[in-house]
Amino acid sequence: MIRVALALLVVLAAAVPAAAQYPDRPVTAIVGYPAGGLADVVLRALAEGMKKKFPKGIAVVARPGAGGTIGASEVIKSKPDGYTVGIMPITNLVIQPQVMDLAYRTPDDCIPVISLVSWYPLLVVKHDAPWKTAQEFVAAAKANPGKFRVGSPGEATSSHLNLEELMRLSDARVTHVPFSGWGESSPALLGGHIEGLVAQPGEVRPLVEGKRMRVLAVFQPARNPVFPDVPTWKEVGYPVHNGSTFFLVLPNGTPPDVVRYIHDAAKAVMDDPAFATFVKARVIDVDYRAGDKLRADLWQEYKAHTEILKRLGMLRKQ
Repeated sequence: MIRVALALLVVLAAAVPAAAQYPDRPVTAIVGYPAGGLADVVLRALAEGMKKKFPKGIAVVARPGAGGTIGASEVIKSKPDGYTVGIMPITNLVIQPQVMDLAYRTPDDCIPVISLVSWYPLLVVKHDAPWKTAQEFVAAAKANPGKFRVGSPGEATSSHLNLEELMRLSDARVTHVPFSGWGESSPALLGGHIEGLVAQPGEVRPLVEGKRMRVLAVFQPARNPVFPDVPTWKEVGYPVHNGSTFFLVLPNGTPPDVVRYIHDAAKAVMDDPAFATFVKARVIDVDYRAGDKLRADLWQEYKAHTEILKRLGMLRKQ
């Protein structure tokens, strides 16, 4: 009888395959903005560097729309097995959940794995626009309330909040035009469909150097070394400097060993000098944080933006 039982156990053990070792199939990396924009470019550079740790591949998939919340919601509500990961700006995690009715509400509704890069946006116009300085643009906007159209990467993004704060402090009124990303907003500005654009420095740099766009002012505490002659908005008289950060995010419930695996693979890329070169060329900064420190920072930003949104009258009614 004992021999029969032992034989049965051996047969059953042979019939059950060994637990798969992560990652044993391709991983989908989602970006909530169109191809060619900063989020897409950073994610593709990261995925390329992480390939050695993911032999089955990492497929970058764009899910643009609604200021990045379509892609963010898909990631946060995906199966928590480590095979769907997303790159998200701080906008998706601390601003939009307080403005829009989303499938997630706070930084506790997902796992922020690692912060990657950070930057501050700036305001650009066409190079041949009649306004050569930020002061001239603000004065013209005040003289023509609502006439000037200024684009951003979407509703309730950091760029949009910078624009709203600028209008509040300067008493100027412009019409905000949300786009799904750089691929839409850049042609709109160059084609004369909008008068100004709040954008990311790495995106505008080639067009500024090519004399097709002009930077009027930067939304950051100090001048940007890539544009040393361009003032901050604080220097112009309006202290507005709301920055942004990109994170890798997983859905809640993802096993800790999988979270660690993805973190370590991304951190190895960030530590590579080639990534530092890539980042510098795009006028952004490496910004590494993880674990409890990262979650605490996100909650701090969440609460700070609650006050900003209240001041602007944008906070969603509960």
